[in-house]
Amino acid sequence: MSDAVDQVLDQWRRERPDVQVWPMGIVGRISRVSLLLDRELKEFFSAHGLERWEFDVLATLRRSGPPYELTAGALNKAAMVTSGAITNRIDRLAARGLVERIRDEGDRRSVRVRLTERGWTMIEELVPLHVANEARILEPLRTDERDRLTGALRELLESLGDTSLA
Repeated sequence: MSDAVDQVLDQWRRERPDVQVWPMGIVGRISRVSLLLDRELKEFFSAHGLERWEFDVLATLRRSGPPYELTAGALNKAAMVTSGAITNRIDRLAARGLVERIRDEGDRRSVRVRLTERGWTMIEELVPLHVANEARILEPLRTDERDRLTGALRELLESLGDTSLA
């Protein structure tokens, strides 16, 4: 079996036999898989009237547990975007009636973002469909391959310092 990355590696081996190009194989495949997954997920969420980032914000609020709210700062850290970007995202979700801003009674300078009933219903219905879509994408992998891939990716993420949502 051969993929597009194998072709790139073959070209480099031909042109630069003095360079060990195996890292390009791993990083190239991770990058290509990321692009292909992004495309698949974009199509899936679009079919359900959402953008991927909208799902991410709604899912982050939903998995936070009752009352399904977080500070804008906590959402910002989970989303790994700038504070301006998270403000814009909250504005757009609020305009659609999926989240609402709530003044933090404990800290009047802080605002909490909460799922509305409409947002909760949407994410509640979408999560099982999303998981089924991801399972469909990963279907070509056997259970033992999924387990090995999970472990290897976890180890790589840990080595790069990605060990918490904060």
